[in-house]
Amino acid sequence: MRVVLDTNVLISALLLENSPPGCLITAWRRGAYTLVSSDLQFEELRRATRYPKIRQRLRPALAGSLVNELKAVAELAEDLPSIDLSPDPFDNFLLAIAEAGQADYLVSGDQRGLLELEKHGACQIVTARAMLGILGKQGR
Repeated sequence: MRVVLDTNVLISALLLENSPPGCLITAWRRGAYTLVSSDLQFEELRRATRYPKIRQRLRPALAGSLVNELKAVAELAEDLPSIDLSPDPFDNFLLAIAEAGQADYLVSGDQRGLLELEKHGACQIVTARAMLGILGKQGR
């Protein structure tokens, strides 16, 4: 199973290890799914973790460690298509990653953006909690 995690999900995982996003990172580390990402997402993650409200709650070394792990282990989607479908234009690159990386799922916490779409091609767009349920069903 191929999964793209929205940057907001990755940051939530760093902030709250036992949250649904944190559990998704743990499941990925255990090999429950293939994480698909891109250099664009690494850039966004670096940028977002430098925001003052995030830096107050997150050690830069922890964010850097996740970026390094993603670079080493995640499958990188390249040659991203140009997409203009998301209600939030800054999230279109995530749809492009999902399409180029042939993802089965895109996990987001963006209620007024990506989750409104529900699907992009064959890719389902779901919450972190829903993705944990899907992984739980698959593991049975």
